[in-house]
Amino acid sequence: MSYATVNPYTGEQVKSFPNATDAEVEQAITAAHQAFLSWRTTSFAKRAEILQNAANILRGNKRQYAEILTLEMGKVIAEAEAEVELSAQILEYYVKNAAALLAPEKLPVADPAEGRATLVHEPLGVILAIEPWNFPYYQIARILAPQLSAGNTLLLKHASNVPQAAAAFESLMRDAGLPHGGFQNLYATRSQIEMIINDRRVHGVALTGSEGAGAVVAAQAGKAMKKSTLELGGADAFVVLEDADMAKTVKWAVFGRHWNGGQVCVSSKRMIIVDKVYDQFLQQYTEGVAGLKAGDPMDPSTTLAPLSSQGAADEVKQKIKEAVEHGATATEVGPKVPSKGAFVQPTILTNVTPDNPAYYWEFFGPVSMILRAKDEADAIAIANDSPFGLGGSVFTKDEQRGERVAHQISTGMVFVNHPTMVKADLPFGGIRNSGYGRELLGLGLKEFVNHKLVDVVDIDAPF
Repeated sequence: MSYATVNPYTGEQVKSFPNATDAEVEQAITAAHQAFLSWRTTSFAKRAEILQNAANILRGNKRQYAEILTLEMGKVIAEAEAEVELSAQILEYYVKNAAALLAPEKLPVADPAEGRATLVHEPLGVILAIEPWNFPYYQIARILAPQLSAGNTLLLKHASNVPQAAAAFESLMRDAGLPHGGFQNLYATRSQIEMIINDRRVHGVALTGSEGAGAVVAAQAGKAMKKSTLELGGADAFVVLEDADMAKTVKWAVFGRHWNGGQVCVSSKRMIIVDKVYDQFLQQYTEGVAGLKAGDPMDPSTTLAPLSSQGAADEVKQKIKEAVEHGATATEVGPKVPSKGAFVQPTILTNVTPDNPAYYWEFFGPVSMILRAKDEADAIAIANDSPFGLGGSVFTKDEQRGERVAHQISTGMVFVNHPTMVKADLPFGGIRNSGYGRELLGLGLKEFVNHKLVDVVDIDAPF
């Protein structure tokens, strides 16, 4: 595994980083464990002070942090700055709420003889976080903020194409006052990941990534008897009913599919349109996609970014080709994207049927799958006919109808009249091949804690 910064817009390799040695991994685990022994008893107030310091540093240097994202994975600069702000908001959510969310809970026992029962939430120890490249800071923040708040310490194995972003977050937490060993970035190899999981001082692993990587890590964690959480792929349904406000719906569709270059787990990948408005939607959506401007992600006027790497772009193009070979129609939309850089021409796939393997794929780029539904019931059935279950959305002027449909879509998150949203105060996670476990809020905070019963009983022994 090679860790290197390669600018997706120019193709230039900017800097490379050596893999961690086994000795460095061992030192990092030792430091993380030693830090945990004191961090677990550190007050919530002190933990909150450090997280707030980090949030303040992010905001005070927003452009500097954002430019690293744009350099390493091609994110347009406005979206990069928004990611920095979102990361700061996640840190602040736990500054404000961690102590209350982890407060001991008095249990309403049925029989006084059961004693005074209390449920306490205690940290486990060192947690390994394996994170992807598409949101280099946000992915770290949503595991780091809750786990540090809970009293755990963290080791980070980030994606190999965002090594500077990983190092920047490690430096951020050090500058914020986090004790040595509390959060460490490792340029680890695959074999070292298994070594970390198997170490008795490591108590859990959180992974965001591909289905393949998730299956491997989950198996390793299970064999080692360690808790794991997985946030994997998604093919979010974007259901448009006949009474939707078409102008607003189309704008959200273009955004929902193309933000971050279409490289989002909760991007609106499957647009399911009821027959009555299918042609109208397709026409207006095509016009909207054609208005995107591909170019330098540092240019504020750019609205379509290159993909994260040339390899990622080539993979998307190959999947389009295979979809067409199995009967789909691929329509390229808009002005030609630059020939230099990891760009993919925005493409709309139609005539994709369930006997086409592409019907069940996740396209990680500016590729829109438009599916025709006979009516509301058929749209729900199509939405649920997926191996994934991460996010989704329903568009209708009737909010009660939208809620009713949302309850029938089998997925971790459903929004009415908005694409799947990521915020500091909303939970995140899915079902089926999209993984298990939740991040953010109290759900994420309690994924890696010991929910321990303490019961004070004062009755005589039976003999």
